[in-house]
Amino acid sequence: MARLSIDSPLGPLMLSGDGSALTSVGWGRFDRDEPDAVLAETARQLEAYFTGRLQRFDLPLKPAGTAFRRSVWDAMLAIPYGGTATYGGMAKMLESGPRAVGGACGANPIPIIIPCHRVLASGGAPGGYSGNGGLDTKAWLLALERRHAGVGQGNGAAAEQFALL
Repeated sequence: MARLSIDSPLGPLMLSGDGSALTSVGWGRFDRDEPDAVLAETARQLEAYFTGRLQRFDLPLKPAGTAFRRSVWDAMLAIPYGGTATYGGMAKMLESGPRAVGGACGANPIPIIIPCHRVLASGGAPGGYSGNGGLDTKAWLLALERRHAGVGQGNGAAAEQFALL
């Protein structure tokens, strides 16, 4: 198993992979890094994301989870940079319930890259966030994306409309 610790504006992140794909992003540091090419590219793309130069990750992903959770994570990958969706809207699309979608969001093994931070409760309430820093981290990620996507500056209509899901 490959692993790499990197610094980020949100604190240290732990990247894990299986040699062919990214399998997890966690909070903290490994005792010892054993990087591979996928993790090096993940680190490069995360650095570009945090500086606003990257709006769509292009990485091989292999999150471990049930078929339902993987369907939720796939749906999250379709939410545009700077946009949001709701637990209820995603549940309707997936013919499920909002709590099941929320559970899949909380179990997301690849946060930031699989953008669970873009999923909100009804009425725009933040819902939850299982990453380090909780809702403060979720708000920080959403603000970063909105700032660089131009949402609220006349450029983000398409991203804002995704919230109708």
